[in-house]
Amino acid sequence: MTTLTARVPAFAVCALLAAVTVAGCGSEAAPKKSEPLPSPKAKASGPPTLAPGPQGLAPVFKNGVRSEKVVALTFDADMTADQGKRAARGERFDNPELIRTLKQYKVPATVFMTGRWAEEYPAQAKAIGADPLFEVANHSYSHYAFTKDCYGLPTIAPKDMKADVERAFKAFEKAGVADAVPYFRFPGGCYDRTALRALAAGGVTAVQWDVVSGDAFATDADAVAADVLGGVRPGSVVVMHCTRSAAPATEKAIRTIVPELRKQGYRFVRVSELIGAAGPAAGPAR
Repeated sequence: MTTLTARVPAFAVCALLAAVTVAGCGSEAAPKKSEPLPSPKAKASGPPTLAPGPQGLAPVFKNGVRSEKVVALTFDADMTADQGKRAARGERFDNPELIRTLKQYKVPATVFMTGRWAEEYPAQAKAIGADPLFEVANHSYSHYAFTKDCYGLPTIAPKDMKADVERAFKAFEKAGVADAVPYFRFPGGCYDRTALRALAAGGVTAVQWDVVSGDAFATDADAVAADVLGGVRPGSVVVMHCTRSAAPATEKAIRTIVPELRKQGYRFVRVSELIGAAGPAAGPAR
């Protein structure tokens, strides 16, 4: 990273993150030595990860190499630590129809899941993790921001960041997800050096994106599809959502996106394949 704080643009996905929650950065002191995060697949024989970034910070992956027409669709399964009452009143933070459509179209995908989502929908979490089309990655337990001023999200203290990620992996295990991959997506996409330092000991690769679907609160599936189709390049990572109440047009948009990209010669892959193919040539995002 070349600046102290990295931010994604203020796009619709971040409006989702602010709207579905209610509402600092810590010291730059050297971190205490800690044990690696307990990701089941964070092993030499598991999925590929990037080498640590500058000064040993956790690496950040944004897109794969641009030489092959492959694209990774990623879906954030968002639910914050304090949304249980809303779920109890009937609000649905899942989207099983979207998962069925991905299976119908045989589309590999990476689902970035919060630990709280896995607690609310353990059977779905287990089924997604067991399906060879999909891989489950970490989107934190709480879905609280890892920096200040992240689109209205509550903020988690630097001393609690590692524990929050660990808690998500444990929630996956409890739900029956045996093989979560060692990839992490920051809530809101917001991170800085303090956040990357907090995660460095865990061996995880932070995964961002280079294509924004605009599916947050969208009701026009054609517009979502147009945003994706207009942004995809070889090696792209697309961010979408697996949250029925806040991204209701996503499933319908997939029915346009997938056939069109295949018509253009694209092949769908999971994030692990992009990272594996990129190797040291891609390097961390800046």
